[in-house]
Amino acid sequence: MRPEKDNYCRKPTYRETPRETEENENQLEGRNALTEALRSGRTIDKVFIASGDTDRALQHLAASAKEAGAVVVAVDRRKLDMMSLTHSHQGVIALAAAREYSTIDDILQTAADRGEAPLLVICDELSDPHNLGAILRSAECAGAHGVIIPKRRSVGLTATVAKASAGAVEYMKVAKVGNINNAIAELKEKGVWIYGTAAEGSVPMYQADLTGPAAIVIGNEGEGMSQLVRKNCDMLVHIPMKGRISSLNASAAASILLYEAVRQRG
Repeated sequence: MRPEKDNYCRKPTYRETPRETEENENQLEGRNALTEALRSGRTIDKVFIASGDTDRALQHLAASAKEAGAVVVAVDRRKLDMMSLTHSHQGVIALAAAREYSTIDDILQTAADRGEAPLLVICDELSDPHNLGAILRSAECAGAHGVIIPKRRSVGLTATVAKASAGAVEYMKVAKVGNINNAIAELKEKGVWIYGTAAEGSVPMYQADLTGPAAIVIGNEGEGMSQLVRKNCDMLVHIPMKGRISSLNASAAASILLYEAVRQRG
């Protein structure tokens, strides 16, 4: 059940190839484009700036993007040249989010408004946009209240994620947090139980009580959950495996756990 390297992982990941044809509408190139996007309040996921550039105006722009919540990464100018669609990036390329992010409180309020026990999915550093999109789709279909992703080392709400979600991104609240473990601690304080998914989990998913406030943690495609996230879970659960393959794709594991919650909640 622990998500391991699978067919998705044989494709280039988001971190390896930020330039994808589906991303064109969300890729902003040049200083004016980023400046106006920030001024309009548009959500920026990531900013790539030319490393070693001492241009004060560019550094100020990067600082403004970081203050607005974007992850700023210094890269070789040749990489920017490869990413560029306009061939006029002026030392900066930004990736805008397909939609605005929510907060953990927004997600919990959605559950309260529905009169339901919160049901969330926490993605621990997923890098494949197709996996995240599929999880958003399953979460929306299962009636979950929100998905939490980390700010760094994770794919954000890109155009590819939106496409893979088949429209679910428009309805599913997604919170982007600076630290997953802090988010877990916050959820615990608010009465949410944290269920980590791991092949070696001691509790079969059918024996986990998912009727109350619950957050299901899905690890990344290569290593599963990080050790600290694993330690902070209230319980580690596993999906019984009957075949010769011992693991499931991340989005498939999330779907199975979500629908076990649906079954238990009646």
